[in-house]
Amino acid sequence: MAEDADPARRSIGARRNPDSAGAILEAAEAVLVEAGYAGFSIEAVARRARAGKPTIYRWWPSKAALLLDVYQRQKRVDIPDTGRLEEDLVGFLNNLFRHWRDTSSGSVFRSLIAEAQSDETASAALADYTLGRPSHTVLIVERARQRGEVADGIDSALVADLISSYAWKHLLTNRLDEDEQTIRKAVGYVLRGIGAPGK
Repeated sequence: MAEDADPARRSIGARRNPDSAGAILEAAEAVLVEAGYAGFSIEAVARRARAGKPTIYRWWPSKAALLLDVYQRQKRVDIPDTGRLEEDLVGFLNNLFRHWRDTSSGSVFRSLIAEAQSDETASAALADYTLGRPSHTVLIVERARQRGEVADGIDSALVADLISSYAWKHLLTNRLDEDEQTIRKAVGYVLRGIGAPGK
C-alpha cells in the first residue's frame, strides 16, 4: 500500500501537511462516533482518511497521541471570567462536566486514562498532555493572582492539580451530573482550607 493512497493529500515529510492532518483528525472523530473506543484503530482511521499508516505514525507515534489530538479538537469548554476566583472555578467545572457528559470527549478521555494504566505509550502521551502547557485552571488561578485574590507563594499548578483530581474522579466514576452546590463546596474547601478557625 502506498504511503498516501490519495495523491491529493501527499505527505510533506515529518512536518504535518495541514490538509492531510485535518483529514486524519476528521476521520478519527468519525471512527470514534461509529465504532466507539473499542473499535478505534489506526488502520480504520487510515482507511477512512485515505492515508497511509506510516504517515499517521510519523505525525502521531501512538493511538493514544492521535486520540489526545482528537480530544483537544473536540474540547470546547467556556472559561468564565467573572472577576472572582471561586465563581470562575465553579463555572469552569460546571462547563467541563457538561462537555464531558454531553459529547463523546468524556468517553474518549476516560478511555485514554484507563489505557494509560497498562500501556506505556498511552501513559507518556497523557503525561505530555498534562505537563506540556498550563491548564485552564492554572490560567484561572494566575488571573486571580493578578487581581490580588491569591496570596504570594501559592503554587497555582498544585491548586490546579487539586481541582483536576476532583474533575477526573468524577469523570472516571461517571458522576458528571454533580450539582452546582456540591461543586461549589469542593471549590470552597480548596480555596479556604478545612482548618478550624483559630487552629
